Amino acid sequence: MRFRHSDGSTVHLAYCTNVHPAETLDGVLAQLRDHCEPVRRRLGRDRLGIGLWLARDAAHSLTADPASLRALRAELDRRGLEVVTLNGFPYEGFGADEVKYRVYQPDWTHPERLAHTTDLARLLAALLPGDVTEGSVSTLPLGWRTPWTATAAATARTALSTLAVRLDALEELTGKSIRIGLEPEPGCTVETVADAVDALTSPPGLRSPRIGVCLDTCHLATSFEDPRTALESLAAAGIAVPKAQLSAALHAEHPHLPEVRAALAAFAEPRFLHQTRTRTAAGLRGTDDLPEALAPRGHGPAATSGARPADAPGESPAQASGASPAQVPDPGDTPGLPDATPWRAHFHVPLHAPPAPPLASTLPVLRDTLALLVGGPHPRTRHLEVETYTWQALPPDRRPRTRARLADGIAAELTLARDLLTDLGLKELP
Repeated sequence: MRFRHSDGSTVHLAYCTNVHPAETLDGVLAQLRDHCEPVRRRLGRDRLGIGLWLARDAAHSLTADPASLRALRAELDRRGLEVVTLNGFPYEGFGADEVKYRVYQPDWTHPERLAHTTDLARLLAALLPGDVTEGSVSTLPLGWRTPWTATAAATARTALSTLAVRLDALEELTGKSIRIGLEPEPGCTVETVADAVDALTSPPGLRSPRIGVCLDTCHLATSFEDPRTALESLAAAGIAVPKAQLSAALHAEHPHLPEVRAALAAFAEPRFLHQTRTRTAAGLRGTDDLPEALAPRGHGPAATSGARPADAPGESPAQASGASPAQVPDPGDTPGLPDATPWRAHFHVPLHAPPAPPLASTLPVLRDTLALLVGGPHPRTRHLEVETYTWQALPPDRRPRTRARLADGIAAELTLARDLLTDLGLKELP
């Protein structure tokens, strides 16, 4: 879906296909037929943007066989679909019964990550519509916080610098500008926008216009970041936002109540990691997963795994590498999360269907962030992607049971996103 901004530029809205995980090229072609085109038809659109997820094997098939790439481009055209952005965060196995920590491998210290992201950039340059010259690829924020050392940070910086050089060469060859966005995520070495600014600017830094930040509004909300402060810090540092992912986290206002904990427990499932955070007087506290947050609390210090304490004297290996000291687990942590203040969990809930009380979603954070991104005189990003990949991880009574019901839900999310954009003054294009 395309929208005209008041400055005359085009803003693209897509939905991410990692909700239909396919590991092979045949699987990707099937998802276009079985899922993406039905969503487009429900919206009554001649053209629909999709944020394509290409797993390692699918990407390899396309790079190894130019005929397959041409066939994919033709299939997109035939089904009324277009691609201006790729989700390069998961490498493979996103449809596994248990993903959890596996989604962060390989990280940016491994040559496989650089090779895969390079392939994605080259593929995207070939898949962009004829009238579009800019593409974006989101990627994991360097890696999970443990283990992460100064050596790891230096290796990741070198890999991203190499990627930036390759992207420069790609534009010279194709005329297509592809940018990469590190996607801050709770628990990672780059958890917050502030961490991203540090990673991209601290000496020796990564001063390249090719490397920016992919702003995910679920992750932003989970870490209780203020959207205005986050975007102002990126602007002050001269860091671009190649894309933003429109998503909402799970919010519990009164996690100490038994009925609230019971409602949260329904979202504790075995497939994905649901990092959980709360903001206390002592700073941000958190756990790596929702079941850990719900565990009975002991008498030791508050859980801080992946969280940001108010004070952290001394310098840890993570600090030396540019990571926040808050991302270093405390070996004295006990189970459970302080429950006197609201909790937020990294669970992408459908935008148009927040959970029933006593839970809520962080859709207000999405609204505020979107207004800051595209509501001004010029858009801060031109690539927006709805990314609710957790439809089949929802509590059983909320899961879509058929392809048709899933398509209905995705179309409803895109309709909500479209309405938010038009309310900000953007004009929907045919």
